[in-house]
Amino acid sequence: MRRIALIAAAGCLAACQAETPPAAEPADTAAGLPSPAAAMNDIADRYYAWTLERFPEQAYFAAVELERHDGLLDNSPEALAAAQATEDELLAAVEAISADDLVGKPEWVAKALLEQQLRSSVARRVCRQELWNISQMGGWHLGYSQLATLQPVATPELREQALARWARFPGFIDQEVANLRSGVEQGYTVPKAVTQRVIDQIDGLLALPTENSPFFSPAARADDAAFSEALQEIVEGGITPALKRARDYLADEYLPVAREALSITAIPNGAECYEAMLRGYTTIDRSGKDVYELGQATVAANKAGVIELGRAAYETDDFNEILERAKNDPNDRFESREELLEFSKAMVERAAAEMPNWVGTMPGQAVAVVPFEEHEEGTGRSAHYNPGNANRPAEYRIPLDKPEDQSRGGAETVAFHEAWPGHHLQVATFQAREGMHPVTSLIWFSGPGEGWARYSEALAEEMGLYESVTGPITRRAWPARGMVVDPGIHLFGWTREQARDYMNESGRFPESMGDDMVDRIAILPGQLTAYDSGGLEILALRREAEEALGDDFDVREFHDKVLENGTIPLDYLRQHIEAWIAEKQQ
Repeated sequence: MRRIALIAAAGCLAACQAETPPAAEPADTAAGLPSPAAAMNDIADRYYAWTLERFPEQAYFAAVELERHDGLLDNSPEALAAAQATEDELLAAVEAISADDLVGKPEWVAKALLEQQLRSSVARRVCRQELWNISQMGGWHLGYSQLATLQPVATPELREQALARWARFPGFIDQEVANLRSGVEQGYTVPKAVTQRVIDQIDGLLALPTENSPFFSPAARADDAAFSEALQEIVEGGITPALKRARDYLADEYLPVAREALSITAIPNGAECYEAMLRGYTTIDRSGKDVYELGQATVAANKAGVIELGRAAYETDDFNEILERAKNDPNDRFESREELLEFSKAMVERAAAEMPNWVGTMPGQAVAVVPFEEHEEGTGRSAHYNPGNANRPAEYRIPLDKPEDQSRGGAETVAFHEAWPGHHLQVATFQAREGMHPVTSLIWFSGPGEGWARYSEALAEEMGLYESVTGPITRRAWPARGMVVDPGIHLFGWTREQARDYMNESGRFPESMGDDMVDRIAILPGQLTAYDSGGLEILALRREAEEALGDDFDVREFHDKVLENGTIPLDYLRQHIEAWIAEKQQ
């Protein structure tokens, strides 16, 4: 799963000035009006500056440089209303420009990303997510604790900005609690299990001594006694008490009234919300029912591949027996946290060495394998990828708790998904591309993004990267199950037990993670469907290109074309690849 759910509350605070994007191209029409490309650049400029004003925090996770580092999201209802009005204006402007007038230009990519982003944001308003902004996967308490570790402190001015930002953070926390109270009054809550996971995560933060708190990280990185003293006062006198207030509210007031149901349909307009979130994640106009049925058909078809490998490895054609043998393979377990960490590092290095044979353009940015912070371990958060920038490598962050429950095959698959040839190749390739409007660095979609990572798991098998027997077996048994279990929970009444058993059957994850996965689906409706919705589309495009081009098909060139425009919506990706095929056939 990609790095972040970029801090999910909404609003804007004019406290951070963005780096000025490149100027739009000049007007060139007879009437003196700007060309479509110039008009698109102007809209992108406005969206870029507005987004970094509204979400200055986002810059640290998108390789964007800021002039100031004291901005903080305004999560008040008034700021949200203002933000929505701006979105409406920007969307109308984007929709007024025809994509046909931009084909072959960088502005075509900006149009694709902005249109999808704004349409999705407007459609998701029905969900009222600001009223139930609690998540064990990427909630504000996790996002901001990571942001503190990235806060620049190299100069006295930067240290003053750090103090200004974090002095306002207790007010942000209190507003989050106020938003939740309003949500409860209006019938919006999250499941009890999710609430408890977040309480546990905040307890982990509160248990840390000040010197080990991520919020004290700026002081630990600055050789400035006065700054350290001032930040300590902010942490101990402001942030920690505010976290305690939020924790106590969740435990004492919210948890008793949190919903029992896993399905998003338990909240007002929940069914409409699910469809909006589904389309937002996948970038495909496909209903939850259609996703569910396609997933079932794909899972059934995948069984043949599992049986083929099982016959060779275990001399049996029985699907269930093959997976049981794989899950219980005594040679497939780790004995220690250190062994799991070193194994994962070796897989990333092994994949990196092979990549030049499979892409024409190899990005130079490195990726480091980094263990979870102590307060994140065992709380249901998944392994994930955090992009790097010119000053720091990207990170593949992995949990190391219960190493004895994790399989080597599973560790291989996740490493290939998150690093090479998965998310890191994808993100670093686009970061290195010149000529793109900087707004494109702020927008990322799960359908093409996670779709590439899912495709990469199979590509890694084609590349000969798997060393275990179990990795290819469980890799093939898992795909498209997310397309079934996600709408199963949210639309078709699946129970926790039913969902857990369906996922555990694949052997992809430790059975101890079954409840983690269920609660992940509960708080991210539609997101788990995006992996295979995108993966199936990328694979279909490759098959189309192979058939059309025959001996002229070059897999390295195909991969470059898929990756060069970032996570453009899947309908735009299809247009791009089919145009490339047509050009090659001339």
